[in-house]
Amino acid sequence: MKPLALTVLFLSLAALGAGQSAPVPIEQEPHHHLVLKNDYVQVFHTIVPPGESTLFHVHLHDNAAVELSPRTTTDQLLGKPEGAPSLSGVGEVFANSRLEGPTTHRVHNVGTTQMDVIDVEFLQRPDHPSATAAAPVAAENASARVYSWVLAPGAVSAMHSHERPYLIVAVTAMQLKMTAPDGRSFTDDVKPGDFHWIDANVTHTLGNAGTAPGQLVEFELK
Repeated sequence: MKPLALTVLFLSLAALGAGQSAPVPIEQEPHHHLVLKNDYVQVFHTIVPPGESTLFHVHLHDNAAVELSPRTTTDQLLGKPEGAPSLSGVGEVFANSRLEGPTTHRVHNVGTTQMDVIDVEFLQRPDHPSATAAAPVAAENASARVYSWVLAPGAVSAMHSHERPYLIVAVTAMQLKMTAPDGRSFTDDVKPGDFHWIDANVTHTLGNAGTAPGQLVEFELK
């Protein structure tokens, strides 16, 4: 049997012994919608309406995520009691490492707003992490660094370079302007949850050409 199948089988037996529902691979959890998969990442748009819970599901890989909406949720590890409610705000980022093995849990939305999260699962951990971060680090794990850019109308980020593949995600609606060192620029209207995968060396600034504050998050492989 493949390692994933063995992991899920073992966890399923443990769950049944504890009187809980058997866990599923994250790809089979119905609130996790796969929106991108390549050799490096799986990207899920996770939506949990108020009052609903995910199934117990297995995170095998390091992951990082950004909140697209405010939420009040509880977390329950397999075989453990449900935790206390916690609050998260729009634009908050977090990162987890699986250096000690998979995490199996479920999330219960106990609030009045929809849980809306972009979750990036990193399929490969680098043998030799890059020594230099592209920008101030908002969160990181063994596989990736996360950069968060909150931009007022007309504001522009520092010029920065990506030497590893990365995913850029719009947290809010904004008119995004990307500018290269030679002055060439590209402007696009983005909405919450829009994303783009870039597998090339890039040096740029990120600008807000709109009239309202905006936020972007970059998930860069180490």
